[in-house]
Parts: sequence; structure tokens; C-alpha cells
Amino acid sequence: MPYAESLATDVFYEDRGTGPALLLIHGHPFDHTMWQPQISRFSRTHRVIAPDLRGYGRTPLGARTDLTGLGDFAEDLVAVLDHLRVGTAVVVGLSMGGQIAMELHRRHPERVRGLVLVDTFAAAETENGKAVRNAMADRLLKEGMQGYADEVLDRMVAPYNTHAAPHVHRMMRETDPVAAAAALRGRAERPDYRESLTTAAVPALVVVGRDDTYTPVGDAEEMHALLPDSTLAVIEGAAHLPNLERPEEFDTVLSSYLRSLVRPT
Repeated sequence: MPYAESLATDVFYEDRGTGPALLLIHGHPFDHTMWQPQISRFSRTHRVIAPDLRGYGRTPLGARTDLTGLGDFAEDLVAVLDHLRVGTAVVVGLSMGGQIAMELHRRHPERVRGLVLVDTFAAAETENGKAVRNAMADRLLKEGMQGYADEVLDRMVAPYNTHAAPHVHRMMRETDPVAAAAALRGRAERPDYRESLTTAAVPALVVVGRDDTYTPVGDAEEMHALLPDSTLAVIEGAAHLPNLERPEEFDTVLSSYLRSLVRPT
């Protein structure tokens, strides 16, 4: 199985196709299979790299189990790129994955050829938000993932998108609650990425589902306004996971963006 060694764990990844590198960063509490439609589509034209984040899917959490910072995730992903001898990549992140993408860009802008932020937001956590995330972490450690997965499914996937629900529910249910809790505590302490977005020197794409209540359209519009060179796409008929709810529409938007990065020589 393909694994890349980072400082703290061995990161599992899927690596398919040839061409310009496309790094897909999944959200919480999912795994790399949330990108399966995009892996199949874009591996025809790109080298698609889809890791399981630390503690998710097939990647072990490692020795530290109390908190996983977004910087920890970002450095794991750089280790994957180094392992594969990939210098730069178009970095695509959804929800928590989008915040990890912003952290990777903040730390290593030279590794980011393009930035795609999907159903995410750039602001630091509020004090109330920190309390909510830490309380949820406590709950997951006590109760496991089943109750949480049942409760949030209709916000992750709009109720009218029943085709996507079983896969999403399975990913959430099968996530290690210890890893999920550690990530929640890390996200509670994340920095504010709004200033770093204003310095982005690469073209960006901001995508959001029209019916997303976790990261509504207004959050996407704020990031779009901060980025010097960006395109905003609102996917109709989708909530928090437009790549699974409306894969054709999502792929069309991403494909158009990727084509725009190819400049004549």
C-alpha cells in the first residue's frame, strides 16, 4: 500500500494519473474516498494525489492523540509531496480540508500552484465556536461517531440528494472518534487566514453549495473578495459536499479553472 512517512505518522494516499499535480484534501470527518468522482475524472488529465489525513481512513493518528493542529496536517501533506517528488500542486480542500489548504499556502506558498477552497471559511474561531468544538470533542470521545453522524447527515448532504447520503454517512460513522476529537480541538485554535489570502500570488477558485448551512455563500463571497485573483462558483442543489452531491456541476467548474491555469508558451 502507498504510504508516505511524515514526522508523526505514515500517511496513506491514492496516486493516480499523470500530468500536473492535483492534491485533494478531504474534510472532517471523512476520508480520501469523498473525492472518488474527482479522482476518476481528473486522473485522465492530471496526477491526482488524494491522502487520508492523520487519523482518518487508513492513516494512523500517531503518538499524539489529544490535539491535531492544522499545521500538523499541512506538514503531513508536504511530506507526501516530497515523498512523491512533486514540487508544486493545485491544492483543493473542502471544509476542514480547505482550512488545511490555507495553512499549507500560508506556510509553503511556493508549493501551491493553484488554490481551490470548497465550502470552507477563513476566519479564526470565535470564543463560542471554540467552546462548541471542544464540547463536541468531549462528546465524540464519550459516545463515538454514530449519533453525530445521524444528526448532521442532512446538513452535510441536502435531504434531496439521497444518492450521496450512504457514502457520507459511512465515512462519518467509521471515523476514529479519538482522531475526530483531536482535529476538532486543533481547529478550535486555528489562525485567521484572511490576511494570508490577500497575499496569494496564484489564481484561486472558491466553490460553495447554495444550500450549505455550515459555510454559507456569504463566507465564500468574503474569501473571493480577499483573494487577488479568484473565481467564485455557487453550485445549485447542493449543501456542504457539492463534489458528491452534484459531481458533474462541480467537475465542470473545477475543469474550467484547471484549464485556465494552462498558459500558452
